[in-house]
Amino acid sequence: MSELHIRDGGLDDPQVIDLLRLHAQGMLANSPAESCHFLDLSGLRTPDISFWSAWDGETLAGIGALKDLGGDAGEIKSMRTAPGRLRGGTGAAILSHILGAARAKGMKRLSLETGSGEAFEPAIALYRKFGFTDCGAFGDYPADDPFSRFMTRVL
Repeated sequence: MSELHIRDGGLDDPQVIDLLRLHAQGMLANSPAESCHFLDLSGLRTPDISFWSAWDGETLAGIGALKDLGGDAGEIKSMRTAPGRLRGGTGAAILSHILGAARAKGMKRLSLETGSGEAFEPAIALYRKFGFTDCGAFGDYPADDPFSRFMTRVL
């Protein structure tokens, strides 16, 4: 794998749109629709969202976003590694970039919601490696959804 280049944006790129579609399909394949909280293109274009795409040359390697929750808190959204790039460092590179961006924005806490099934274990392991720990529901997420898992870390 050559060096990844993380770019601001990319939501108009066909490769990004395809990966977001794959992300949505993956979430819906592993959790009921009412337990899926991914953002579509319009949700990622709002002013409170910063979105990045990671590239290996002209090939998309992964995506990730940061939602400003107000105050000094942020939320990781839409983390996805492209097929064929899994467990190759793409997720770690994007997560590192998001952590740096959150710090630069003055955020003191970063949280996330992910799924709770076996399909989500690699992502959970990555978040743990970066210091995230389990926490309760935050924001507007339902506290009693068995398909959601919440994690957080202080920056």
